Amino acid sequence: MGREVAESCVDSLLIEMVSSYADRFYATKPELAARRIESIGYQVGHQLSERYTMDRPRFGDHLDAIKFICKDFWSEIFKKQIDNLKTNHRGTFVLQDNRFRWLSHISVDPSPDSSVTSQDTSEASVENKAAQAASMHLYFPCGIIRGALTNLGIPCAVSADISNLPACSFVIRIKV
Repeated sequence: MGREVAESCVDSLLIEMVSSYADRFYATKPELAARRIESIGYQVGHQLSERYTMDRPRFGDHLDAIKFICKDFWSEIFKKQIDNLKTNHRGTFVLQDNRFRWLSHISVDPSPDSSVTSQDTSEASVENKAAQAASMHLYFPCGIIRGALTNLGIPCAVSADISNLPACSFVIRIKV
């Protein structure tokens, strides 16, 4: 049996990391917070893919590596496979997770909270802040995917789209 960490510990670590970088260290520069969170994810993904592919032969093509990410790699991290994989067969892949665990604790509350000033109490403003908070939590898994694929010899860019919480899609664009 391999070494494992309790899911609640990883969830708490992610929440605290995003909070620290987005609200404290880079409160006035969210793009720097996002870049730092993604780079931490990159390091984690790089190391995890090294561990999970140690006893495997190299992948023959991009699709085999993406399938590995969707099945084995995702199962090791989230105890489930990706729900849907789509590709345009020209270097773009979309990984759909209908119940992404790291977004399950985020909710969009349309009622204004007490910390919002009277100027910002519009429903759109509250939803925008919730969407911004959710997107900050997605830089880490984007980094994990990019780090894993880079370690497998596939340079890429990874972004995330939130359709309906806790569902999200990860868009992988292979760099040629």
